[in-house]
Amino acid sequence: MDQSGGSGQPRPGTDEPAEHHAGPAAPATPSSTPADRHPADPSRSTTPGNTADEAPDTGDSPHPPATGEHHETDGNAPQHEPGDKPGPADSEAPPPQPEENDAADRSSDTHPDRALAHSGTSKPPPQRPESPRGGLLMGRPFGVPVYVAPSWFLVAALITWVFGGQLDRVLPGLGIARYLVALFFAVAFYASVLVHELAHTIAALRFKLPVRRIQLQFFGGVSEIEKEAETPGREFVLAFVGPLLSLVLAGLFYLALLPVEPGTVPGVLLAGLMISNLIVAAFNLLPGLPLDGGRMLRAVVWKITGKPMSGTIAAAWVGRALAVSVLIGLPLLTQSGALGSTAEDSVGMDTVTDALLAAILAAIIWTGAGNSLRMARLREHLPELRARNLTRRAVPVETDTPLSEALRRANAAGARALVVVDADGAPLSLVREAAIVGVPEHRRPWVPVSGLAQDLTDGMRVSAELAGEDLLDALRATPATEYLVVEETGEIYGVLSAADVERAFVKAMARPS
Repeated sequence: MDQSGGSGQPRPGTDEPAEHHAGPAAPATPSSTPADRHPADPSRSTTPGNTADEAPDTGDSPHPPATGEHHETDGNAPQHEPGDKPGPADSEAPPPQPEENDAADRSSDTHPDRALAHSGTSKPPPQRPESPRGGLLMGRPFGVPVYVAPSWFLVAALITWVFGGQLDRVLPGLGIARYLVALFFAVAFYASVLVHELAHTIAALRFKLPVRRIQLQFFGGVSEIEKEAETPGREFVLAFVGPLLSLVLAGLFYLALLPVEPGTVPGVLLAGLMISNLIVAAFNLLPGLPLDGGRMLRAVVWKITGKPMSGTIAAAWVGRALAVSVLIGLPLLTQSGALGSTAEDSVGMDTVTDALLAAILAAIIWTGAGNSLRMARLREHLPELRARNLTRRAVPVETDTPLSEALRRANAAGARALVVVDADGAPLSLVREAAIVGVPEHRRPWVPVSGLAQDLTDGMRVSAELAGEDLLDALRATPATEYLVVEETGEIYGVLSAADVERAFVKAMARPS
């Protein structure tokens, strides 16, 4: 599945990033003064402004994945008043701050060097949780790594045991060799699942969607597609090709079975592979997320309504209904003999096994449907993260400026960041907020800002125009606590704190869609 979840269905990718999980409405921009286009200049003591305090500090918070559709957002970004004049330090009052920062503002009146240092501890940029390598690397077809998860060995052993027991009734003459035949069947079956996943992968690559990896695991396979399809038609094709390939495989195994004598090892293996691929195709075509059929239903509703979110909601709730149906219906079907066994055979341990299997399948489908809703909501809110709106006002200071003087200038200008510049005003480094907090107040007049700064690298310069997934991709590429935000002309706009990005994301996610 393209990252969808079990048995070869697409993972609802950024319902998912589009990790095609089988794989971001109203702007949440912190309060700030309106944005203008005047970049920071070494001769000025103010540069674009402080907007980060608006989102409440929630401490450690979930790291948002990077994915998203575009939604209009308005952006109030910090700016200088039109009448600002260049000078060694701005004497105008700081821009209005949100109510939650009133106490800090009053504190800065009496201790001007504290406001910047006490503005919060920066965190690394929001990161998509780094997924483990995924198990044993088996190869890289089409450049995509294929991993076998440790859980696969458990299910392979289970299939070997169950299928071996069935072979004892069908081919009693095999003896202990029946378990070797059963193990071969388990490997061949998962090779079929891999073909199912490769179908999703090839379609994704054809649509220029990056695929992180394929993983074979307990309940099938997952193709982790990192972007969402751009149109409902592509979404439908991306989901349908997996079950289609499973049906093709079932047909091929049927044709191969025709000339084979019944009651032989090849005949039993081919029949088993034909039936198992039919089951994989039928199961994945069920119209509920996170299954392939759910993604197909999502594409249809998306096409009709023009809203991908509507498609996700519809397919996710159908998926939840499907989970309940599996939980209740599968044991009842088994007990009734509708699945091929008699009621007398379906007692005792078999009943418990059927109920446990139904509960596991239902939990996987229910959880996958919920994850699809959550990831769709993330995509809806992700565009609200705009570098221009989240940038802190910064003050340019030269390398030998004492920390106490730099903080005085920053607080006089209503700024919360310091950029170290050379004599020509070119940015050299960023003074780390955490380093400022660690310097005792009585030592600050003797500590130069250069000793607390982190040298700028290319990755620590981000465009003020970045937003949503592009912004998170830029931060993940170069992990840091602060970034220099620049205009397209290369002029300084301000400083972006990774902690501010994370707080804004958490606040946006807390609002209903």
